[in-house]
Amino acid sequence: MGAQLYYIYDPMCSWCWGYTPTWQRLQKELGSDVDIIYGLGGLAEDSDVIMPKAMQAFLQQTWRKIAQQLGTEFNFDFWLYCQPRRSTFPACRAALVAREFGKEQEMLAAIQHAYYLQARNPSNIDTLQLLANDIGLDDNDFLQKMNSQSVDDALKAEISKMRSMPINGFPALVLVKEQVFTSIPVDYKDWRKSFDIIMAKI
Repeated sequence: MGAQLYYIYDPMCSWCWGYTPTWQRLQKELGSDVDIIYGLGGLAEDSDVIMPKAMQAFLQQTWRKIAQQLGTEFNFDFWLYCQPRRSTFPACRAALVAREFGKEQEMLAAIQHAYYLQARNPSNIDTLQLLANDIGLDDNDFLQKMNSQSVDDALKAEISKMRSMPINGFPALVLVKEQVFTSIPVDYKDWRKSFDIIMAKI
C-alpha cells in the first residue's frame, strides 16, 4: 500500500481559504504519487448564538491579516449583512454529505466562495441547501441527510480521528506511510516546501 496524505480542514477556516491556491498546486504536482484524503477537523460546534462582538472583530482582523500576507480576497460585507455564529459543524456535515456523491471538493469550494466572496452564511442550513443544489445534489435528499443522526455520528467520528493525528490547527497535512504518521509543515505561499518533504518520505 502506498502513502496517504491527509488534508485536514474546516470549510469555514479562513486560513484554509488562504491556503487554497497553494494546496491546489501541491495536489496537482503530487499527482498519483500519494493518495490524497480530505479530513474534516471541525472548528466550532452547532450554535444559534450570535458571535460576540469581540470575536467578530478578531475574525475580521484575521481576514485582513490573511489578505495582507497572502493576497487572498475577502468580502467584508459578510460582517454587515449576516448574523455571524461560531458554528462550522453544519458546513462540515455538508462536505461529508457531498463526499458520498464524490463532490466534497466542489462543496468545499462552494462554501468558501459563498462565505468569503458572496457574503452568505454557511452556518445556515438554507445557504448550504442552495449550495448543494448548485453543485448538482438533490436538495431535499441533502436536507434529510444533513438532519440525520448517521451523518452527525460520522462527523464526530471523523473529527475525533483527525484530532488524534499530529496536528495543531487547520489546515494541516499529515503523511501516513506504513502506519507512521508524519506532520508535514504547511507553507502558505510555496507548495515546493511541502512537496519536497513528502517526496523525500515516500
